[in-house]
Amino acid sequence: MSKTVICPGSFDPVTKGHMDIIERASKTFDHVIVAVLVNLEKKPSFTIDERIDLLKQAVSDIKNVEVVGFEGLLAKYARERNAVAIVKGLRAVSDFEYEFQMALINKQLNSNLDTIFFTTSHEYMYLSSSIVKQIASLGGDISNFVPEKLCADIEQRLRG
Repeated sequence: MSKTVICPGSFDPVTKGHMDIIERASKTFDHVIVAVLVNLEKKPSFTIDERIDLLKQAVSDIKNVEVVGFEGLLAKYARERNAVAIVKGLRAVSDFEYEFQMALINKQLNSNLDTIFFTTSHEYMYLSSSIVKQIASLGGDISNFVPEKLCADIEQRLRG
């Protein structure tokens, strides 16, 4: 039986930390759906279409990864896609409290859905999309933080 998982996030923009989690999930599960979500609480720097396009480029060499746009309840979407779990990366204890709360809510909404936490690799523990945006907007080098093939596009967009 094929195991499908969903790796949700805003990916604004995608970082090497995101890619670390996606790549590891792709080695663990048969099918990984990277769900780029619309978060009404955030004002993204990239449109949803731009984020989807960047991610599709970033995962183009990983055969069992699909990138989709997503809006609505994750637990409902997971049921529609027959996903067995949500995969989330944890950088620090501060991430855990929020992600644990979301895992419990999603389990309540979809009793067949588990959340699996991957500890972020140590070299990406400090990394966030917010930090990448700040560095790029101030003219700094983000090449160590984003996928190489996307760096120029991300820099150009963030620097205006």
